[in-house]
Amino acid sequence: YRRCGDSGLRLSEISLGLWKNFGRTVPLSEVEGMIHTAFDCGITCFDLANNYGAPHNGSAEENMGRVMASSMKPHRHEMVISTKAGFDMWEGPYGRGGSRKYLLSSLDESLKRLGLEYVDIFYHHVYDPETPLEETAMALDSAVRQGKALYAGISNYSLEQTRRMTEILREMKTPFIVNQISYSMLNRWIEKDGLDVWAAENGVGLTVYSPLYQGLLTDKYLAGVPKDSRIGKGDTWLGPDIDSGLKAKLRRLSSLAEKRKEPLSQLALSWILRNSAVASVIIGASCKEQIVENCGCLKAADFSEEELLSIEKILEE
Repeated sequence: YRRCGDSGLRLSEISLGLWKNFGRTVPLSEVEGMIHTAFDCGITCFDLANNYGAPHNGSAEENMGRVMASSMKPHRHEMVISTKAGFDMWEGPYGRGGSRKYLLSSLDESLKRLGLEYVDIFYHHVYDPETPLEETAMALDSAVRQGKALYAGISNYSLEQTRRMTEILREMKTPFIVNQISYSMLNRWIEKDGLDVWAAENGVGLTVYSPLYQGLLTDKYLAGVPKDSRIGKGDTWLGPDIDSGLKAKLRRLSSLAEKRKEPLSQLALSWILRNSAVASVIIGASCKEQIVENCGCLKAADFSEEELLSIEKILEE
């Protein structure tokens, strides 16, 4: 477990994200099985958003609520459950953005679907240039002061946006602790932006989503694109990115992982966790076996300097 920024909250190094494969298109028994498997592996953090489960927005929260009611309720105090609002949720002018009206009404609906009195972290899901940051900050502060969230967070905010929001929320004495961002071996924007260094120096935790770059950093794509994969189905923004150069990188990374006696996915997750700014890495899953495999990274050996240099060389080519 790692402390989230300078807060007293510790997060499991691996979190389970319920973005894909936890909505109405998946049998509830499978959803429950994956949540149980994650918990049994030591995962205590479960990450949601109001629109997860698309095309049936809210269905991931509904299923999480059913699992909580049927089997996980006795473990509520051992769990960190988070949700978000910011992207499109319902039609009309009040179903997205960073307004006070949208964020607080969305949180109320999320709590109903989850069957909970509060979430541990409530995030603003994406920076909204049309809403003053002060208004968004006041909504997050209200969520905490009303007892509907224990901590406030933001997601997909750049360094400058994070810096500004941090100043506002700290002046309000809001327990703001985290920015949830995309980060992986193939997506290192936070390093170029300087967000990770700034966050570590200023007590803001980072939780990381898409650590396997939509599944590309796994062994399943080394021989091509399987038809039943997310990329094969077109259920991702990737596709054109997969050229001969990228395939060569993946093969070389896989060879390095093989020398460490681990799959490529574990190598990719361990590489992220080497960054001390990261409080937790959020994995997705379509089956229980993926969760178990990914959690294996927690038992991996530390990287040697030689291995880190080799990885850097591969990624830069």
